[in-house]
Amino acid sequence: MQTLNLVNNDHIEFNAFTLFDTQDRQNNSRKLALAEQLQTSLEIDTILNIFAMEATKFVDFTGLYFKSDVTSGEMRGSKLARKERHFELKINKRYIGTLTYALNKPMPLASYNMLKNLHTLLVHPLNNAMLYQQALSLAMQDGLTGLGNRRHFDQQIKRAMHHANRQGTKVGLIVCDLNKFKAVNDNHGHHVGDQVLTHFAQALIESVRDSESLFRFGGDEFAIIVENADEQALTIIESRLQHSVNTDSLLARYKVGSSIGCALMTRADNEYSLFERADSCLYQQKLAQPCRLSII
Repeated sequence: MQTLNLVNNDHIEFNAFTLFDTQDRQNNSRKLALAEQLQTSLEIDTILNIFAMEATKFVDFTGLYFKSDVTSGEMRGSKLARKERHFELKINKRYIGTLTYALNKPMPLASYNMLKNLHTLLVHPLNNAMLYQQALSLAMQDGLTGLGNRRHFDQQIKRAMHHANRQGTKVGLIVCDLNKFKAVNDNHGHHVGDQVLTHFAQALIESVRDSESLFRFGGDEFAIIVENADEQALTIIESRLQHSVNTDSLLARYKVGSSIGCALMTRADNEYSLFERADSCLYQQKLAQPCRLSII
């Protein structure tokens, strides 16, 4: 009778019985590291950049894009390609958005399956970023009209003027308020007053291009930031706004008009002086005095 002796050798580096266990530990370690990195930002573009560094190990793509019903983002340096592969991202069967890879050649099935597995690490950071951006948007939005609020205006005017100084362009500012608005509130109630405000906000929207920014400071005070502006652009917007107000049936019913003041950024301006000049022009219009745009 023969005896089989099994000998443990702790010095053997390779052990076939532990090969797959080692691979699993390595994969889990990489996934954990990726999950931790994805949680370091609430910016969608940054999250996509982090994720793309891992995804490129499994598939060759030239662009990575995310789009949802409320927002979108893309990997830095993304370029369109001949083919695209779309993945619907879901959390507990709830659709949060679509992730798109720009490809120059078909995606292998193994890569497809690996990416689907990695997407389970991506969905929650993306969802958190979307919720964060929605909260920021609400904090910057006027609840009645949906326009930007004063806090948003303060941020945008600084950004726009800084960009204009770097690019050698100018920012135009239009401020406006409603004539006889107090009488509407006093005689017809705040419900009608709210209707007047929303109709005037719509008149603003109809009077500007998409690139301009609209704001309600509160009460019946509104503002428009116009980038890459000149005197003619401000005059055109003012004319369009007056036309929209004059042709609105509800504003006409309550005999509500608008006073408008415009100012064009100069080299000496900061956000405060630009606003003061536009506001002064508004006040002069109320007094039926001419107001000339400053151009330096």
